[in-house]
Amino acid sequence: MPAVLEAERGEKMTRSHRTGLLLVFLGSLVFIFLGVFMERRTIVAMADFKPVYYGARCLLQHCDPYNEDQLLLVYRSESRARTTEPPWLQRIATRLIYLPTVFTVTIPLALMSFGPAHVVWMIMTASGFILAACLILDLGADYAPRLSGGLLFVILAGSELLIEVGNAAGIAISLSVIAAWCFLRQRFVAAGVLCLAISLLIKPHNAGFVWLYFVLAGGILRKRALQSLLLTIILGFPSVLWVTYISPHWIQEMQSNISKFSALGDLNDTGVSTLDVTAHGAAIVSLQMVAGVFSADQTVQNTVAYLVCAPLLLIWGVVSLRASPSWANAWLALAAISALSMLPLYHRQQDTRMLLLTIPASAMLWNEGGRLKWMTLVVSTVGMVFTGDLPLQFLATLANSLVASTHGLLWRTLVIAFDRPAPIVLLIMSIFYLWVYASRAFKNIPERAGGLNP
Repeated sequence: MPAVLEAERGEKMTRSHRTGLLLVFLGSLVFIFLGVFMERRTIVAMADFKPVYYGARCLLQHCDPYNEDQLLLVYRSESRARTTEPPWLQRIATRLIYLPTVFTVTIPLALMSFGPAHVVWMIMTASGFILAACLILDLGADYAPRLSGGLLFVILAGSELLIEVGNAAGIAISLSVIAAWCFLRQRFVAAGVLCLAISLLIKPHNAGFVWLYFVLAGGILRKRALQSLLLTIILGFPSVLWVTYISPHWIQEMQSNISKFSALGDLNDTGVSTLDVTAHGAAIVSLQMVAGVFSADQTVQNTVAYLVCAPLLLIWGVVSLRASPSWANAWLALAAISALSMLPLYHRQQDTRMLLLTIPASAMLWNEGGRLKWMTLVVSTVGMVFTGDLPLQFLATLANSLVASTHGLLWRTLVIAFDRPAPIVLLIMSIFYLWVYASRAFKNIPERAGGLNP
C-alpha cells in the first residue's frame, strides 16, 4: 500500500512539473513572438541598443562616445535614421549613460554592421532570458511547480520590450539570475562567476545588490562574489582605460547626459510632465515617480525615496550579514532585494525583470500553506502583472486623459494608479518579502534540495 501511494504522489508531481514546464514554454513563445513582431513595426525598435552599439562604433573611430555631438555624427552617418525621426528618439541613441565597461561586451558587436549586430543582440537577450526562466523553474519546482510556471508565464509574456527596444537589462538580469542559480545550486560555479562578472560590466545597478548579498552572506558565497568582482575588474579595465585615453572627461560628460535626460519635459523627468512623453512603456519605476506627482523638485523627490528606502535597505543588510546562509534565507533575501533595489535609484521598467528572483521564495511560501500562502499568491501575482509591459502600456494609454484634469488629490491618486503603479507594487513586494525574511532569518528552517552549508 505505501508503494502505491508513493507511486501516485510521484505521478502527481510529474504532472505538476509538466504543467509548470508547459507554462514556461507558452510564456517563451509569447515573449519571442511579441518581441520580434513589435521590433519590426515600432518606431522605438532597438532604441536602447543603439547608444551602446553606436557608442562602441564611435570608440572604434577614436571619437568620444560620451560627447553627444560626436556620437550624433557617427549615428547619422552610419544609421538608417530618417530625417523625420522624433528628437526624443535621437536623444536616446546619442546620449550615452552606460559605464565604459559595457564596451567590453559591445565592441565585438560593433565590428559588425547594425543589421547583424542587432539580430545577435536580440538572440542573446531572448535566449538568456528564457534560460534564466528555466533555471528559476528548476528552483521553484522543488516546492510549487505550477505556481512557479504560472508566475514565469506572466513575467515572460509581459517582457516583450526587452526584445523590442534591446535594453541591456535583458542580458544583465539574465546573467545575474543564472549566476545565482549556479552559486546556490553549487553547480557550474565557474560559469556563474563569469555570468555575474559580465552582468556587473553591463549594468552594475542591476547586478550590484545580488552581488552584495553574496558578500554579506559570507562563506563560499562571499568567495564567489569576490571572484566575480576580480574578473569584472580584469575584463573591464581595458575598456575604461581606452575610453579615458580618448575622453579624459567622460565621467563629467556622462553625468551631463544623465542630467539632460532628467530635465523638465525630457524622458527621465519624474514630474507630472512625464505624462506628455510618448514612451510610457519604458517609464521609470523608482519611488521618485510617485513623489514627482506631488512635487516637481528633484531634491524633494530624491529625499522622499531615500527616506523610505534607507531603513528597509539597512534592515535587509543587517539581517543578511548576521543570518546563517541557507537555501531558504538566500532566496528570501534575493526576493526582497530584487524589488527593493529598484526603488531608491534610477531604474526603468525593463529592470523589473529582476523579479524573476522572487519566484523561488514565492514557491517556498506557497508550499507551506496557511494564510501566508494566499498572501504570497496575491503579492506575487499583482507584482508580476503590474510591472509587465503590456499592462503598463495599457494603463498609460488611459492616463493620457488625465492630463487635462484639475490637479487635485483625486487627480494625483489616479495618475499614480494608472501612469505609475509599478513603484507602489515594488514597495509592497519589498516590504512583504523583507518582513518574511527578517522574521525567519535566525530560525532553523528545514533545507530542501541544494541547501547551503553554513
